[in-house]
Amino acid sequence: MVAAIAAGTLPHETFRGYFEQNVRYLEDYARAIALTTAKAPDAAALDVLSRFLRQIVATEIPANLAFLERLGGSASRLPGLGELHPVTYGYTRHLLQVCEAGSCAEGLAAVLPCQWSYGEVAQPLMAALPADPVYADWIRMFGNAGYDALVAETTGLLDRLADPANTGPWSRLSAVFSISIRYEREFWDMAYAAA
Repeated sequence: MVAAIAAGTLPHETFRGYFEQNVRYLEDYARAIALTTAKAPDAAALDVLSRFLRQIVATEIPANLAFLERLGGSASRLPGLGELHPVTYGYTRHLLQVCEAGSCAEGLAAVLPCQWSYGEVAQPLMAALPADPVYADWIRMFGNAGYDALVAETTGLLDRLADPANTGPWSRLSAVFSISIRYEREFWDMAYAAA
């Protein structure tokens, strides 16, 4: 799917389906970040996490709704809870459960694979943007220096909170991170297969 976005060949209806699921995902993603923010151990962590949350609520959700409209969709026709794809539902339940029950570090381990991977996907694509403005604009949203700087701050916060010498919590963080990575891959696969 990412290769087709880069080439500008992904059918618009496939990308529209992705946004229909992704808007709902991002709403719960924001809730998960808010739960993690509530557990921030200090003012510096609160600052980073509140800006991370603001990125989702003030930038990404509105942008996803705008992309959806550009592709012929509508915010009034978003799937309800019972219409979510099982991957979307499973991923969001994982995020909400970990962020509610776990520590600030565990919450970060759950939410970072999404944030981090989008920058990693978009950055190499900035060198040759597709002609289709929808795909070019989507790549620009994640392939810029401001986005990279926020990712560096959030990953740096996890590095500060996580102690590799403390093997019990470190093992838990690794497991949570790995589950989120698996869901990231499944989300892309789900969106592409739904076409």
